[in-house]
Amino acid sequence: MKFPIDFNDLKPLGKSGEKIPAIGIGTWGIRDYRRAEETLVKAIELGLWLIDTAEMYGNGLAEELVGRVIKRVGRDRVFVITKLMPHRFTDVESAEKALKQSLSRLSSNYVDLVLIHWPSDIVPISHQIKVLESLAEKGLTRYIGVSNFTHSQLKEAIKSTKKHEIVLNQVKYSVLDKKVEKSLLPFCIENTITLQAYTPLEHGAVARNRTLIEIGAKYGKTPIQVALNYLISRPMVVAIPKTENESHLLEIKGALGWRLSDVDLGVLEKI
Repeated sequence: MKFPIDFNDLKPLGKSGEKIPAIGIGTWGIRDYRRAEETLVKAIELGLWLIDTAEMYGNGLAEELVGRVIKRVGRDRVFVITKLMPHRFTDVESAEKALKQSLSRLSSNYVDLVLIHWPSDIVPISHQIKVLESLAEKGLTRYIGVSNFTHSQLKEAIKSTKKHEIVLNQVKYSVLDKKVEKSLLPFCIENTITLQAYTPLEHGAVARNRTLIEIGAKYGKTPIQVALNYLISRPMVVAIPKTENESHLLEIKGALGWRLSDVDLGVLEKI
């Protein structure tokens, strides 16, 4: 599929009518929580006001970190995504209890979006989605979504919804790992579902890629900025790199406000 270039730095959140930043910040694998807090506050000031977290990140410490950021900047300035582990979706009570614990750590009475962290091998997808919808019905989350769902699993999840749309699927996607471009991304574009790319920098590997370095030099950009720009050039795609470093944050911010050419996107499609 030939993807048209998306020039927008604010992307649609599924069919919700709401828009979110093309780049947000992830919180997996935080090492220095104090430094990360300052960086996240700075990110929001720079317009990267989407923060992704999960109950399992740091055994809740990442959610507590986001909670401190929320207290500093104000709840209405942050779009918060959190993820609950699959076993929470065996029944409504378990999911509700887990999300309320997350909300306590987040210092908020709601999240903007809650995701099933990955599909359960035991509980049918239709039941997982029924439980997920109950969280929105109770006003604990504004939107619902999934993470690590394949094309077929996402189709089943959509068919299972009754009152709420699946607005987002968070999956691994980078310029060095384009598996989702075969069928999942075209499906998301066709059905207006946001695809959120985690590990978009491949733990720093993109910075060492010769093709990314050479293309970046043409634009006065770093290979990291090229790697992120490649992703957000795709319709319905947002990226969530992780950083707890302000200089790295500024580099990430520099991936916004411009786009690679069709020719260079074509070169990157081949690596």
